[in-house]
Amino acid sequence: MLDHFPFYLALIVLIVLLIMLGNKIKVAYPVLLVLAGLLVSFIPGIPILKIDPELIFIIFLPPLLYEAAWANSWKELWHWRRIIGSFAFIVVFLTAISVALVANAFIPGFSLALGFVLGGIVSPPDAVSASAILKFVKVPKRMSSILEGESLLNDASSLIIFRFAMIAVATGQFVWYKAAFTFGWMVLGGVAVGLLVGFIFLKAHKKLPTDVNTDTVLTLVTPYAMYMAAEAVHSSGVLAVVSGGLFLSYHRHTFLNGASRLRGENVWQSLVFLLNGLVFLLIGLDLPEIVSGLREEGVSITAATGYALLISFVLIIGRMLAAFGAVIVTRIASYFITVADRNPGFRGPLIMGWTGMRGVVSLAAALSIPVAFPQRNLVLFITFIVILVTLVLQGLTLPLLIKKVQPPAFNDHLPEEEAERQIREELAQHTLAYLDEHHREELTRNVSLQKLAAHWELQLAGKDGVIAAGNMRVIYLRVLERQRQLLLEKNKREQRLDEEVVRKFLHLIDLEEEKLRLK
Repeated sequence: MLDHFPFYLALIVLIVLLIMLGNKIKVAYPVLLVLAGLLVSFIPGIPILKIDPELIFIIFLPPLLYEAAWANSWKELWHWRRIIGSFAFIVVFLTAISVALVANAFIPGFSLALGFVLGGIVSPPDAVSASAILKFVKVPKRMSSILEGESLLNDASSLIIFRFAMIAVATGQFVWYKAAFTFGWMVLGGVAVGLLVGFIFLKAHKKLPTDVNTDTVLTLVTPYAMYMAAEAVHSSGVLAVVSGGLFLSYHRHTFLNGASRLRGENVWQSLVFLLNGLVFLLIGLDLPEIVSGLREEGVSITAATGYALLISFVLIIGRMLAAFGAVIVTRIASYFITVADRNPGFRGPLIMGWTGMRGVVSLAAALSIPVAFPQRNLVLFITFIVILVTLVLQGLTLPLLIKKVQPPAFNDHLPEEEAERQIREELAQHTLAYLDEHHREELTRNVSLQKLAAHWELQLAGKDGVIAAGNMRVIYLRVLERQRQLLLEKNKREQRLDEEVVRKFLHLIDLEEEKLRLK
């Protein structure tokens, strides 16, 4: 391990450089990292990175899933629950069936159960890849919310399929009623454990004498505690992390102060940045070892590549059919429920169908397969090619497709500039009313408080003011807390208000509090 330490440091530097390059040339960094890992793997003398398959899930998945849940909006998730649920569960299940049937029919030695193992691995699209690509193009908030929500839940559904298929291959049997009971426990038990552990950590943050450092450490421990607790009772660790993460994210302003939220956010961004980079680089670095394993088993690389391209084709076509199938279902549903759009058009489904890049979860699931498992190297090789094809083909062409077809303006959310202007005006009005109600006498004789009021009057006029400090610090902190509560209530009340804009203002309030406390 220590002998290769300089190599590991070099990989981290390479990740940073490639992500900077991706931002410069406006290419999603997962594409560059996969290709770079592939090129690096062919350099003579490069150490082979090996991770215990049993540790793959627990190292990478809990923090990545927890951060995704923390960043997700419960309001958006609930609003688009129907389409998110259909893509995250129904489409994933149908995709796994399609892959299983095709693999069983065309790949020699692939049983139906082994086909479901492969289907469970490659069925979930990758959130990181889609987010990295969409960063360079503008899409309606509806589409980004659906993609984020889908990616949060489809990992759980695909990994449940993967686990059942692994058991079926190992035991050679599948008893449907036992599987149904186990599935129910995995789902309900996973959600219950996640919420319970989340509640315990919420109380720990509130009751214990924590500071910024201990709060941050507790947030790092939380996803691992959720995952391991759920796995210990044979329920879904993935669902535990997702449900617990959503619960704590929703209550983040009740148990973390502004300083803990700000510094914890910085730590988490760096951690997830590094983990995502390592995973995508590992995808490329693993190929030579997988290829050598195939040769030892007597499997032709040409044939294996053909199988992988066939599975990639099934995944791409399957998602496109699912996206346009959702349009048909929506048209039918519009006659019975008012929330469905009767004329969704073709541009939205076309873009949604093309956002099927695979990545982190697929690789983690494939690498977690035990070494002695049947056809392990072929499953790994097919997974690698699927990730490579979807990332390069769809990842590089998605921005061009979006620019070409021009996504429709759904008008589900206020434009960002209008939302920000509305929030600034309402905060200024609310603050001036609060000062007039609670500090009217001081406003007439205290110069510092007059400056504070003048600051918000300038905000109401669309200009910047000077923040008053000194002996007005306590009053100003109260004002900021009232503003925070106003924003949280406004976010719950107004569906058309984008929660990302609200979070931006909440972040600014946290920064303002931190500046006051440091003075």
